Amino acid sequence: MTDATAQAGSPATPADIVDQYLRILMIPDPASARRFVAPDLRIRFTGGRAMSDPSECAAFNAGRYAWVKKRIERTETVAGGTDDETIVYSLGTLYGAWPDGAAFEGNRYVDRYVVSRGLIREMEVWNDSAEWLLVRAGLAQL
Repeated sequence: MTDATAQAGSPATPADIVDQYLRILMIPDPASARRFVAPDLRIRFTGGRAMSDPSECAAFNAGRYAWVKKRIERTETVAGGTDDETIVYSLGTLYGAWPDGAAFEGNRYVDRYVVSRGLIREMEVWNDSAEWLLVRAGLAQL
């Protein structure tokens, strides 16, 4: 929910919920991000890693990057959603620094969310980081 939405007292859209969740998670503040997720949250991170709490996302990112942020380019809500299930996609790029301090930007990402009754029930994350790490290790070419 955006600050303007919260101040107006209007209900947050599924897209607002996803955008606010991502903004807080990327601080990173996984404890505050929990207020946007269902108790039975299922997360599937890059490489098929199963997680169930925003703190696991933050811990994974802390191990892969010196720091990382998302530049959200657009948030798309799939038509036909209901209060019980609405699909939302967040698309954009990652920017930050690798563990050795080398800066990066333009790393594409796509996240898919299932929002149910105002809470995120599922989160799937894809990005180019693994490919970029292979290039940095000399194991692949761009």
